[in-house]
Amino acid sequence: MATTFVSVPLKKSSEVDVAKPLSKFIHDTYPSGDTQADYVRAAEELNKLRKSAVGRPLDKHDSSLEILLRYYDQLCAIEPKFPFSENQLCLTFTWKDAFDKGSLFGGSVKLALASLGYEKSCVLFNIGALASQIAAEQNLENDEGLKAAAKYYQLASGVFQHIKDTVLSALNREPTMDISPDTVGTLSLIMLAQAQEVFFLKAAADKMKDAIIAKLANQAADYYGDAFKQCQYKENLPKEVLPVLAAKHCMMQANAEYHQSILAKQQKKFGEEIARLQHASDLVKTVASRYDEYINVKDLSDKISRALTAAKKDNDFIYHDRVPDLKDLETIGKATLVKPTPVNVPMSQKFTDLFEKMVPLAVQQALSIYNQRRADLVNRLIAQMREATNLANGVLASLNLPAAIEDISGDSIPQSILEKSKGVIQQGGLQAIDQLIRDLPELLQRNREILDEALKILDQEEVTDNELKAKFKERWQRTPSNELYKPLRTEGANFRTTLDRAVQADKVVRERYAAHSEVIALLCKPEAELNAAIPSGNPTKSLQGSEVVMLLKTLLASLNEVKKERETFENDVKSVQFDMTSKFLTALAQDGAVNEEAISVTELDQIYGSHTQRVQQNLKKQEELLANIQTAHEEFSTSKQSNADANQREEVLKKLAAAHDQFVELVGNLREGTKFYNGFTEFLLKFQTKCSDIVFARKTERDELLKDLQQSIAKAPSAPTIPVAPAYQTAFSIEGNTPAVPTPAPRTVFQSKPQPPECTAPSSSSCCKKKQPKPQPPARPPPPSVGSTFPAAPIAAVPAATSAPAVPASVGGAGVQSQAQGPPYPTYQGFPGYYPVPMPMAYNQYAYGQYNMPYMYQPPGQPPFQSAQQPQQPGYPYPPQQYYQQ
Repeated sequence: MATTFVSVPLKKSSEVDVAKPLSKFIHDTYPSGDTQADYVRAAEELNKLRKSAVGRPLDKHDSSLEILLRYYDQLCAIEPKFPFSENQLCLTFTWKDAFDKGSLFGGSVKLALASLGYEKSCVLFNIGALASQIAAEQNLENDEGLKAAAKYYQLASGVFQHIKDTVLSALNREPTMDISPDTVGTLSLIMLAQAQEVFFLKAAADKMKDAIIAKLANQAADYYGDAFKQCQYKENLPKEVLPVLAAKHCMMQANAEYHQSILAKQQKKFGEEIARLQHASDLVKTVASRYDEYINVKDLSDKISRALTAAKKDNDFIYHDRVPDLKDLETIGKATLVKPTPVNVPMSQKFTDLFEKMVPLAVQQALSIYNQRRADLVNRLIAQMREATNLANGVLASLNLPAAIEDISGDSIPQSILEKSKGVIQQGGLQAIDQLIRDLPELLQRNREILDEALKILDQEEVTDNELKAKFKERWQRTPSNELYKPLRTEGANFRTTLDRAVQADKVVRERYAAHSEVIALLCKPEAELNAAIPSGNPTKSLQGSEVVMLLKTLLASLNEVKKERETFENDVKSVQFDMTSKFLTALAQDGAVNEEAISVTELDQIYGSHTQRVQQNLKKQEELLANIQTAHEEFSTSKQSNADANQREEVLKKLAAAHDQFVELVGNLREGTKFYNGFTEFLLKFQTKCSDIVFARKTERDELLKDLQQSIAKAPSAPTIPVAPAYQTAFSIEGNTPAVPTPAPRTVFQSKPQPPECTAPSSSSCCKKKQPKPQPPARPPPPSVGSTFPAAPIAAVPAATSAPAVPASVGGAGVQSQAQGPPYPTYQGFPGYYPVPMPMAYNQYAYGQYNMPYMYQPPGQPPFQSAQQPQQPGYPYPPQQYYQQ
């Protein structure tokens, strides 16, 4: 029994450092600590696993297949956890076509893509290929080998089928021929046919019923026939695949007919038995005659021959049953015991996820959006509280409180003003603000330079890509840079918009500083100078213990409590922490997706609901206190006896209180601006690194693509340069419209050297001793004009023995075409194979005679062919010419 099976070669990959980009992404994304270190170690392990799986030759053994399965499972596990793409985490994988053997001028056809889906498809192809090789190595003489072969062929079939269904969506571009849907679909069918054949072999070895064996063989023949049809137009597959499939198709049909003939014999249908055996015999003869180089069917042929001989003998002598025609036989049924093994992850039973603790990318993205929502909520609450504090301070400053109720003497600095002055001095005064303002432009310029440099890198690469696209046109098959960089350019535009807004904020801060710098400078003076700068007043001292003053002091104290309470609230809101990872993971496991908005809004309401309620109550309480303070202050102002000096003093005190508030706000704004610029620098550096990484990856891809293009151009055959036809070939004859045949060059005729005339002088004469001059040949005659008629000339009979061969020419007037010049054979008479040039025959151009005989080679030593029946043709109507030796 023939045991030739088709196995698939492995794809080869270039080396890729997986650990470096993954580690960089981990460092940029996750905080420092044990978790980050664990992830980095896992990235290094993944790199080692890839080298073991695709970086070395693999043995045809289960252990090698297990390594490939583990690597594929790990690729599937990390796919949702890392943002693999051309413009984020860019890893370029290069694979060669499994069936391309290359050429003299270059390597194999290969494709480089920054796609994890491409890597998965290629690794999956190698899993199917290695499974087919392991199956082909099994010993089919025992039961264990048959089971293993069937299992691996079905695994290979399922793997190739999975690639067919997913490769186009995984790559988003045209793949190499070996992993194209048509090719892997054909390979899947071949593997399924071989698995069915293995089950047929097992059924035959187990001596199952012939009806079952026949159905199994018929189904295998059907699979092989379908595979043969699909394979006919696959030029990339090895040349031996097609004949093997054709032979297997015939061989399985022969087996089906043989076992069905046994069933017919058991049913006493002896004529059907003979018909089926004859058909089986014809099939194996076809295999033996056409595909004997690939499939050996001698055993099967002998078995069928013996059975056919015995069946004919019994039928001739005993049964005399009529042998039906092949078309009248019942169709043999089919029974399939095989199906492609589906690809379910994990494929390896020993798989362990190296990044088990890392959350999927969908959860990471949900966490990022949740953190942004949380930050927006916290910032909004804090902004409301700070705005309320600024409002309270502004109202008190406009009312000159609490300085108005403290300034009873009229000639000393109010205690609140002294405290504000000390606070300003402790924080550095104007010098601190000036230093912060001077630092801002430098920080801004640094950020702008980083952003400009990042975008410049993209611009330069895009220009290069556009130039190559214009040069190679449709052969430049990769994602255009302007499309690939759209997300990065959008991100860069957002960064620039943020910087522009920061510049506007800086301008507002400078304007406010210019408006209040003089009063702030007054607050920074020593106490004596500050007291001297404040005008004196003479308010009524009787108001010091009045009821309205006591009410204002009580209200101011309550307002201070409210403001301090807000500071506590602010710290509480900032300190709230809640990990949403478990919530998002649960949602992903249950629904297969994460509805971040619904989950985040619900959780934020639960976490910050109480804090939001407390803040609102605080703000409402302040609103009531400010209304009461304004009412009490109006009563206080009415009761107070004042003059112009007192009013002027009160105005100065109001400005000093407002200057303090402005100083605190300016310092806070400037420090926030400095912090913003420093923090923004980190984002811009990451953005610049991202741009550099993708441009480097694009450069690597560009170099690979240029190399492939150069090799393909070198392999492509050059178009032959077709010379322009000479004018005489396009000329037309005078009488007709057919092109005139060019006149061949005259043949070379070798003649004996001319002898000098015999000397009649005595032998002693000195004239004979002189050297005879060498005769000079005459000039070559000019060729006759093409297409013109020869002038009429008398036809003279020239003796054949003395006449030189005539020069063939085109007789345009007579319409006789001369023979095209042949190869440069020697043309002198007597040379074996000599053939005289045909003579023109104006009187009968269709005559068949000596000179229009086809060329006939004469063996050496024999005279040239001469026809005894045909007379010598008339002489050539052109004056004979003397020829010279060339």
